[in-house]
Amino acid sequence: MNGEAVPPPHRGKAEAGAGEQLALCGAGAAAGAETGIGTGTVAGTGTGTEAGAGTGAGAAAGFGAGAEAEAGSLTPQVPPTARVEVPGPEVSRPEAPGPEAPGPEERVARAWLTRVLEPGDEVGGRWVRELGPADLVRRLRAGDRPLAGVRAGRWAGLCARAAAADPGRDLAAAAENGARFVVPGEPEWPSQLDDLGDARPIGLWIRGRPSLRMWALRSVAVVGARACTPYGAHVAAGLAAELAERGWVVVSGGAYGIDGAAHRGALGAGGATVAVLACGVDRPYPRGHARLFGRIAEQGLVIGELPPGDHPTPSRFVLRNRVIAALTRGTVVVEAARRSGSLSTARAARRLGRFTMGVPGPVTSGLSTGVHQLLREEAVLVTDAAEVVELVGAMGELKETPEGPFLPRDLLRADVRRVLDALPARGVAPVAEIAREAATTPDDAVARLYELRSLGHVERHGDGWQLTRHAVMSARAGAGPP
Repeated sequence: MNGEAVPPPHRGKAEAGAGEQLALCGAGAAAGAETGIGTGTVAGTGTGTEAGAGTGAGAAAGFGAGAEAEAGSLTPQVPPTARVEVPGPEVSRPEAPGPEAPGPEERVARAWLTRVLEPGDEVGGRWVRELGPADLVRRLRAGDRPLAGVRAGRWAGLCARAAAADPGRDLAAAAENGARFVVPGEPEWPSQLDDLGDARPIGLWIRGRPSLRMWALRSVAVVGARACTPYGAHVAAGLAAELAERGWVVVSGGAYGIDGAAHRGALGAGGATVAVLACGVDRPYPRGHARLFGRIAEQGLVIGELPPGDHPTPSRFVLRNRVIAALTRGTVVVEAARRSGSLSTARAARRLGRFTMGVPGPVTSGLSTGVHQLLREEAVLVTDAAEVVELVGAMGELKETPEGPFLPRDLLRADVRRVLDALPARGVAPVAEIAREAATTPDDAVARLYELRSLGHVERHGDGWQLTRHAVMSARAGAGPP
């Protein structure tokens, strides 16, 4: 909500004053309304309007067909710079422009539309934006002539869906399963989903106690192939566990393979994870992950666009991926063939301006060809959580520069190290030969050899010198590619 509610010092006067304002707007309202500022509306917080006024600050009282028919809208139009008078001490401030908080009628209408419109339907999203959810529901229920952008056959199908929809039943079923319905404009709604434009979800059904908006602020998607290899499952689980330990929320689709491994990795580390489903949140799919979804709902969140009891389809899986991409700061693809659905998540993330990352796999594996293609385009190669956080985290969250193992010979001066390198790996060498290989004099070579002997690198045998066993093992450990 834009602005903030200012509670009056004397509640009785505030209620009376609010009632007078509503009466002046042409709508009879009973006592129990408070005057709210910040959204430019007068909010009815009690019951008693003749048309069944709703509740909630910032929402207009009198939602519903009866109120509209008798008195019209109860929302007084307050200019952006108007002064709102409140009984008691005068409070005056310019109101910030922005959408009002959704009222009860809009929430019910949006719940209705999740049963009617398919996820990601941009035409339907445009109708919602232009007409409003409540008016669109009335048009669909009345079966009026088709709206712009749809053929008569599809319009008839949508009207048939609207006639069969029962949002009260869906909301009750959600409550029975410990779920809630969140719509745009409410405090828990993640504003980054608005980047989807008209393809934004109508609303989200959520199981779990945490706030989705708060969790989405620091989240990363980990997705990949369903038929993954042991390598992919190991990498996904380890990556998710490391991200969880760093305080990041792991988001995935709950499917077999990489998705399931990512969820389990985060749960195993005692971290947070969110499963975005392509079906109702009370209808776990795949069924083999029923226990996993139960654990996620207890420790994290299970969310979806479809109402309770609705089933998944192939197209809904693909459309679900746009929510995963928009919800998170970046998407990591662990394993994916060229036609893997997880690639659609990465491409959606790229279109939305999110970070796209990929974990490379064996060049001989067909399940890594899609990831390698992403890396050839604009994705960033990552191998662990530190590299992911360096990309999606705040400024200064940099990965430490990796270094090789520390060896005792690294502490030697350059001239001493040259003499050490001049000794053969096996056998004894005379001083003259060592001096020649080290490009120094025999006397200097002897001085350096005695230094090396005191440090345990070499030992003397007669007139010659050789490496100790410890020095040989250290040299082998420090050997790298040329």
